[in-house]
Amino acid sequence: MANQLDVAGDLLAYVRQVSLRDDDVLRDLREITMELPAGEKLLVMAEEGQLLELLVGLCGARRVVDVGTFTGYSALCMARALPPDGTVVTCDISARWSTIAVEHWKRAEVADRIDFRIGAGKQILGDLLAEFGADSVDLVFIDADKTGYRDYYEGALRLVRPGGLVVIDNTLFFGRVIDPAAQDADTVAIRALNDLLRDDDRVDLALLPMGDGITLARKKLT
Repeated sequence: MANQLDVAGDLLAYVRQVSLRDDDVLRDLREITMELPAGEKLLVMAEEGQLLELLVGLCGARRVVDVGTFTGYSALCMARALPPDGTVVTCDISARWSTIAVEHWKRAEVADRIDFRIGAGKQILGDLLAEFGADSVDLVFIDADKTGYRDYYEGALRLVRPGGLVVIDNTLFFGRVIDPAAQDADTVAIRALNDLLRDDDRVDLALLPMGDGITLARKKLT
């Protein structure tokens, strides 16, 4: 059995050379985001954005929820995979970076598919449940404050239809999840969520050792 490769440096460059479908809008948004405070840390990797776009297409999604907008990169990637009448509802606690997001959504010609809402993720998920009902969303992507992940996951699972996906970012959390000395609130929250997901018989599960860890939880059909 082959071990997991450390994909970095020249090997990562090769991966991008042979697989990344990029364009000027995505590149420009990544460059602007990386210049912001903590931007490089918070930015979704280009490969992950492309994976999200692929997953939205594989789900045949028409309604997607994005918990954690930041500069709008993940929302942009997912909106590109939607049909013209599809919608990404994306939310953030602040509109601080929304000008950057909206500018690039317009450049990519997907702004009409993106519904940006300001508010706490738990509240927004509750609002969407009241607005659309249970089992009404095809895919939820969670990439926000880590201590809120448990609530976001439970809210997402109520919203997602059977066979739909909950995609959770940062589930390896810079490798801190295996460090016993790491007892900060964020790391503890990610560990607890990972333990919950492992034993959750409501979903089929895969944790991808890509980027900072990406967990795919598919809501079971029965």
